Amino acid sequence: MTRTGELASTTVREAEQRHDDGSTAATSLHPVRTEEDLLSVRHAVRAATISAGFSIIDQTRVVTAASELARNAYIHGGGGTLTVDHLIRHGTPGLRLTIRDDGPGIGDLDQAFTDGFTTGAGLGHGLGGARRLMDEFEVHSEPGAGTTVIAVRWASR
Repeated sequence: MTRTGELASTTVREAEQRHDDGSTAATSLHPVRTEEDLLSVRHAVRAATISAGFSIIDQTRVVTAASELARNAYIHGGGGTLTVDHLIRHGTPGLRLTIRDDGPGIGDLDQAFTDGFTTGAGLGHGLGGARRLMDEFEVHSEPGAGTTVIAVRWASR
C-alpha cells in the first residue's frame, strides 16, 4: 500500500468508489511536491469541473480555490496531496477537494482566515478567499501535525 506522503510528483491515482445506494464517485489523487505539480493541479481541477458540468464561473471559482490551497500546502506545508472527489447530491453534481500536508500546522485558524494576515510574502487572502469561493469548507490543523482542508462546491443550476 502506498502512503500519500510517498507519492512521486508524476503519480496520479484514480479510483471509483461504489456506494450502498448504487451511486459511484470518481476520485483522483494528485501530488503537490513541486512547482510543476501546482500547474498539474490546476489542469486536473479544471478538467474535473468541466466533467461535472460546472459553469465557466464556477469552474473559475473552484480552480482558483484549488490553486490557493495547493500553493499553501506546497509553500507552508512542505508539500502534500490533493484528492478530487466527484459527488452527486440530489441529482446535483459537485466536487470535493481534500488537501493534506504534513507541515507545521496552523497555530491560529481565526488569524489565518483574516484577510491581510500572512506568514509569507503573499497578500494574505488565500485561505479566506478559498473559503469564500466554495460552498462548504473545513480546516483541520494542529501545530506540528499538518493541515487538512476539505472544500466542496456544488454545480449551480
